[in-house]
Amino acid sequence: MHRILIIDDEDDIREVAALSLETVAGWEVMVASSGAQGLARAATYQPDAILLDVMMPGLDGPATMRELQKNPATAHIPVMLLTAKVQATDRSRFAHLGVKAVLVKPFDPLTLSQQVSAILGWS
Repeated sequence: MHRILIIDDEDDIREVAALSLETVAGWEVMVASSGAQGLARAATYQPDAILLDVMMPGLDGPATMRELQKNPATAHIPVMLLTAKVQATDRSRFAHLGVKAVLVKPFDPLTLSQQVSAILGWS
């Protein structure tokens, strides 16, 4: 069973994504409502992957990603960004962060687990 950490400050996004991944794929899901909380949970929970919101107050997605990469306990965890910003300049900036992919909000809850599986090579 895969373990996923969802870091997003929007309650609705966290709930829909978690329900989708748990129900459709049968994965274990943990959530965090801020970058700081996400960093702590990633270090202790050691998920197989992280879905990370780009725009959050305080520690935003890119800053959270940099902190994840600095920590040897979390640097190996693949990260996919969740964002409504999908312009070419944004995608280029996100690619330089070392993320596995950029997933567009709003996402389809019925196909989210398929998207994540395809990106990470999970069958």
